[in-house]
Amino acid sequence: MARKGKNKKRERTYSRNELINKCLGIFSSEPTKTFNYKQLSKILEIKNDPERQLVVRILRDLKDNDHLEEMSPGKYRLKSRAGYVVGKIDIAQAGYGFLVSEDMDEDIMIPRNLLHTALDGDTVKVYVYPVRKKRGRPEGEVVQILERSRTNFVGTIEISDQFAFLIIDSKKMPYDLFIPLEKLKGAKNGQKAIARITSWPEKVKNPFGEVVEVLGNPGENDVEMHAILAEFDLPNHFPDEINAAAELISDKITSEDIAERRDFRGVPTFTIDPHDAKDFDDALSIKKLKNGNYEVGVHIADVTHYVKTNSDIEDEAFERATSVYLVDRVVPMLPERLSNYICSLRPNEEKLCFSAVFEINEEAVVINEWIGRTIILSDQRYSYEEAQKIIEGGEGKLKNEILILHKLAQILRGKRYQKGAISFDSIEVKFNLDDKGKPIGVYFKEQKESNQLIEEFMLLANRTTAEFVHNKGKYIQERKVSQTDYGKPKTFVYRIHAEPNPEKLETFNRFISKFGHSIELAAGVKMSKSINKLLDKVEGSPEQHLIETLAVRSMAKAKYSTDNIGHYGLAFPFYTHFTSPIRRYPDMMVHRMLASYLAKGESKNKKKYEQKCLHSSEMEKRAMDAERASVKYKQAEFMQDKVGREFDAIISGLTEWGIYAEIIENKCEGMISVQSLQDDFYEFDEDNYQLKGRNTRKVFQLGDPIKIEVRSVNLAKRLIDYSLAED
Repeated sequence: MARKGKNKKRERTYSRNELINKCLGIFSSEPTKTFNYKQLSKILEIKNDPERQLVVRILRDLKDNDHLEEMSPGKYRLKSRAGYVVGKIDIAQAGYGFLVSEDMDEDIMIPRNLLHTALDGDTVKVYVYPVRKKRGRPEGEVVQILERSRTNFVGTIEISDQFAFLIIDSKKMPYDLFIPLEKLKGAKNGQKAIARITSWPEKVKNPFGEVVEVLGNPGENDVEMHAILAEFDLPNHFPDEINAAAELISDKITSEDIAERRDFRGVPTFTIDPHDAKDFDDALSIKKLKNGNYEVGVHIADVTHYVKTNSDIEDEAFERATSVYLVDRVVPMLPERLSNYICSLRPNEEKLCFSAVFEINEEAVVINEWIGRTIILSDQRYSYEEAQKIIEGGEGKLKNEILILHKLAQILRGKRYQKGAISFDSIEVKFNLDDKGKPIGVYFKEQKESNQLIEEFMLLANRTTAEFVHNKGKYIQERKVSQTDYGKPKTFVYRIHAEPNPEKLETFNRFISKFGHSIELAAGVKMSKSINKLLDKVEGSPEQHLIETLAVRSMAKAKYSTDNIGHYGLAFPFYTHFTSPIRRYPDMMVHRMLASYLAKGESKNKKKYEQKCLHSSEMEKRAMDAERASVKYKQAEFMQDKVGREFDAIISGLTEWGIYAEIIENKCEGMISVQSLQDDFYEFDEDNYQLKGRNTRKVFQLGDPIKIEVRSVNLAKRLIDYSLAED
C-alpha cells in the first residue's frame, strides 16, 4: 500500500532576492498591468502565509524604491517604462551606448557589455530595465540587431606572423577588425585601408573582416582625405557607369525648351560665389520697371531638366543627398559634367533655370512674384571678394545693379531681424595649402555684405516657394485663382527649425544672470529679439565666446521634413530649400514637386517623401561631421611643428577628463588633460561649465583666457595635446 501523501507535489520556496527578481520579472513582462500580492503569489505558486507576507513587504519596498507605483490600495504597477523599444544606437567615446528612440522621452543608457555587438548607428531592439534609483537614467540591453548602419570601416593595418588587425580610426567603433592574412588584398603593415565585417561569431570579442580597398600610406594628403570620407561612409569617386551616363546627357538647348520658358537672356544677370567655386547654381537679375519698381530674378540651375527620375544618376544623387566640402576638395553630389558644366550658370552661356521673380519697390516690399522655368544668360561671374569691393566703392561691370540689390538686401535683412530672426555670425576656418595639400597658413572667412546680398535673395526665394505650395489662401486671393483650381494643401519638403527646448533656455538664462544678463523666456519674437540684443551686448566682452557658445547649444538643429513647423532661427512660418539643386538633393525634390504642382498635379506620397527627408537630414549631418574631421586633421597637421611653443587661448570646452582650449590666432583646438593639472584635484561642475579645484578653489570656466603650451600632436587621431603654460 502506498504511503499517504507520497505523490503530493512539493511546494516551491524562494529566497528574498529570488522573490524580488521574480516579482520584477512579472511586472516587466506586463508593464501596463496591475498586480496585488495574491495574484503574484498565485503566479509564483506560493501558498504558505510567511512567503505571501514576504511578497507584501517586497511590494512596499519596491514602491518606496521607485520601481512600482500603487494604483489603488494593494494594487501595483511598474513605474519605469520597462519593456521593449526600437531605436538607433549612439556610441560614446567611452564605449557604452545610448538608444535614441521616438518612443522614449529620454535616451536609454546601454553598458558596453550589454551592447551585444551593436555598433554606432545600428537599428536595434532593446529591453529597458526598471530604473534602479530615483531620477536615475533608464538602462537597457540590446536583444536584437534589426539593421546594421554600416559594415565598412577605415583604419590602419597591423600585421603579425599569424594574423592582422584593422585598427579603426573612428572613436565610435570600440572594436578592431580581425583580418586573416589571406584577406589583406595586398595591404602592408602600417597602411590605411577600408575593410568590411564578414562575420561576428557569438562570444568572440572582435568581428572578422576582409580588406576591400587599400588607401595607401598615412600622412599623404589624398590618403587621409579618402580615409575621412570612408570613416563617415561617404564616397570619394563616382562609379564608371555614372560618369558614362553623365557623358551621354546633351547640353543642347532646343527651340522647344525655349518656347516653354520665360526668357531672361536680355536682362542684366550675374553670379556671386566663392573664388574657387565651379558649380554656380544661383544667379541674380535685375531691371527697372516703368512704374519705378524693380524686377529681381532669383535664377536656379534647372538640374531636374537633365537628371530624370528613376535614372542611375538620380539614384546616386539620392544616396549621396549632398555634396561634401572637405578642406581641400569638394566631393560633388552630381558628376562633374553636370555640376561644373551643363548645370553650372557659367558666364556668357545660355542656361536653363527654375526661377522665382519678384517685383520689389524701393522699400524692399514685394509687390508681386512669379515662379516658373526660365532661360538666362549670365553677363558676369563675381567672387564674393570682387563684389565686396564694388559695395565698398570700387568699380566694376554691373556696379549699379549690385549696389541696388545690396540696398534692397540690407532692408530685407533688417525686416527679418525685426520679425525675430536670430543673428549667429559664424567664422569659418580656412587653410592656405601647398601643392601637396600641406597647410602653410590659417585664415578666417567672415560674412560680409556681398555674402548677405546673396543670402537675403536666396532666403526670399526659399520662403516664397514654401509659401506658394503651402499657403494657398494667399495665392487664391492675390491671383484670383479658384480653390477648385488650386486644390488642397500639397505634400512638400520643408526646411524646419524647432523652437529651443524651454529647459535648455532656462538653464542658459540662469547661467548668464551671473554676468548680469538675461533673455526673454516667453516663446516667439520677444525671445529671439532678446537673444539678438544679448549677443550685441556681449560683443567684445570677456564672456562673449562663452555666451555665444552656450546660446548656440541651446538651439535645436534644422532638418528636412514634410511636416511644417516653420523655421524658428529665420523667423519664417514657411521655409524650404529651393536654391541649391546642384549640391543638395532636397532642392531637387522641391523642384520636381513644384513643377508638378504648377501643372496641377496630384499631391505626392507623404510617407515616401518623409523617408527621403530623414535620409537627407542624416546625410547632411554625416557630411558636416566629415568636414569638421578634415578641419581637425589640417589643424593637427598645421600644429605639428609647433610643439613646445606657447600661445594665448580661450577655454572652448570642459569635461570631467579635461579642458578644451582654442588658440586665438589660428583657432586650433586641443585638450589639457585633467591629469596634467598637478596643483589640485579638479572636479567638473556641469551646471556652471567649470572645473573647480577641491582645495585651492581655483576655477577654470568656459570662455576664460589662458596661456597654453603645445605638448604633442597625434595626426592619426587628429588630436592636439596642450598643457597650461607656466606663469
